[in-house]
Amino acid sequence: MRAGAVRSSLPRHGLSLIEVLIVMVLFAFGLLGLVGLQARAVQSSAGIEDAQRAVMLANDLAGAMWGANSVILNEAAITAWQAEVANPLDRGLPEGVGTVVVNADVARITVSWRPPHLASGNSYRYVTEVVIPQVIP
Repeated sequence: MRAGAVRSSLPRHGLSLIEVLIVMVLFAFGLLGLVGLQARAVQSSAGIEDAQRAVMLANDLAGAMWGANSVILNEAAITAWQAEVANPLDRGLPEGVGTVVVNADVARITVSWRPPHLASGNSYRYVTEVVIPQVIP
């Protein structure tokens, strides 16, 4: 047989090293995509939880107004509510701020917060208005 002759034409079995490396690279990119998707899902879940907490805090103050049958509450009640909004370790929000503006028989309750992943200067805000008409006897 000659030195440069073609070897037998039997089919080869198994994978070459290059094919294995290509499969590993594709698998690694797939795993990276899944990790990124999971990170976004966790971030979105935390954002939804903060928004629900803001609604709950605003509704707590609105309930206190309905209980008092007036949009005007004493300063101690509003200060306690604002402290609760600002305390993320209890029921509050990260960098939470609660404000109440009363105009006649309408109170505008605003809860704003800034999650840690959000750039400085940006924030989320929930606003609700409470109307308790004065009953004239």
